[in-house]
Amino acid sequence: MARLLTGLSLGYFLVMLDTTIVTVALPAFSPSLPAQQWISNGYTLTFAAFLLTAGAWSDRFGARRVFSLGLIAFATLSGLSALSFSTPLLIALRALLGVAGALLVPSSLSLIAAAYPVPSARAKAMGMWAAVSGTGLVAGPVLGGLLTEAFGWRAIFVVNVPVAAIAWVLSRSAPTVPARPGRIDVVGQLSAVVALSALTYALIEKSWGALPLSAVAAAVFVRSQRHPEAMLPARLFRTRAFPLRLAAGAIANFGLSGVLFVLSIYFQESRGYPPSATGLAFLPLTIPTAFNPVFTGRLVARIGPRVPAVGGFSLMSAGTLVQACSTSAVLSVVALAMLGFGVSLAIPALLTAVVAAAPPELTGVAGGALNASRQTGAALGVAILGALPASATTSIALVVAAGVLLAGALAVSCSFMKQETPCS
Repeated sequence: MARLLTGLSLGYFLVMLDTTIVTVALPAFSPSLPAQQWISNGYTLTFAAFLLTAGAWSDRFGARRVFSLGLIAFATLSGLSALSFSTPLLIALRALLGVAGALLVPSSLSLIAAAYPVPSARAKAMGMWAAVSGTGLVAGPVLGGLLTEAFGWRAIFVVNVPVAAIAWVLSRSAPTVPARPGRIDVVGQLSAVVALSALTYALIEKSWGALPLSAVAAAVFVRSQRHPEAMLPARLFRTRAFPLRLAAGAIANFGLSGVLFVLSIYFQESRGYPPSATGLAFLPLTIPTAFNPVFTGRLVARIGPRVPAVGGFSLMSAGTLVQACSTSAVLSVVALAMLGFGVSLAIPALLTAVVAAAPPELTGVAGGALNASRQTGAALGVAILGALPASATTSIALVVAAGVLLAGALAVSCSFMKQETPCS
């Protein structure tokens, strides 16, 4: 059973690794800022857009089959990315990698649930699954910097292949989860992809003509979710708490991914850091995300999610503001640590709050919606904050991020107020 859990956890490790491993290698890919944004966002966009549908695929075609397909696709596409000969091709492959990554998340959770039917054992297994994913988030910037500096940017994709192969071998003992027939929300899926892609295109390329297309696609998506078997049922939004907490999830990753993107370019192009030093510079931010969620979980169990969530967003905002004013390496370490501890306070508390705001029969969908919202926020953070340094300073981009994160604290706080209490 330990072999199986290791294999399933490695699958999620790959997903998290690829969200950050390219960050410090971006200047090596292309000198063009829009190209760097697309290389980062190509993965995040499709990962966000396909997360909810991937859960439906897992149910319909069997979690074991979908997980294996995701691993094989991830390894294959990573190998092709390493061989890529042009920026447009690399961006396209990164987008397909995001779809493969989306296949791995809900299917691995379903397999853990099937392999560990006893609630206490399942909780421990999911704790390990989450801890390994946190390690991927920590390892990404450091490993990306070291590999890029030693072997070039192609190495950051090659490393995925053996990890995926090991995960596939270890997970072959996964139990067969019976497939459940169900409706695949094709209209909802396509409209979500078009809405997110068109909005991101408008922000990165400053092609505002794409905004009406994004708005129309978003309207089609909202209308499609009225169907009883939609991938994001409308009844989730009957109370104010759920949408506010989804918005807060998007804001959390808006700040985290946007700050990582902006600072990676700033450290290398303005401070002259090599990729390896840039990766190490992010350790004060990434290390807390590996161990602090355990303590946050205990804190949430004792006092509830409101204080940790609001406190986490406030700490993220303060850390980003301190980084904007940073004039020394020591102050930068303190600022990034504040951001890291803030993230690791806010996200676990927010997950608990989102699940609590959903009907019992839709808790799985609610958790998937939060993940999708977070990745959407990450894509928008890179698109919006990444564009600001072209016309302003890095400090201004960080001040903007700090303001958005403070709005996240307000959104979370409002979500806990009684429905009749105005929030302004």
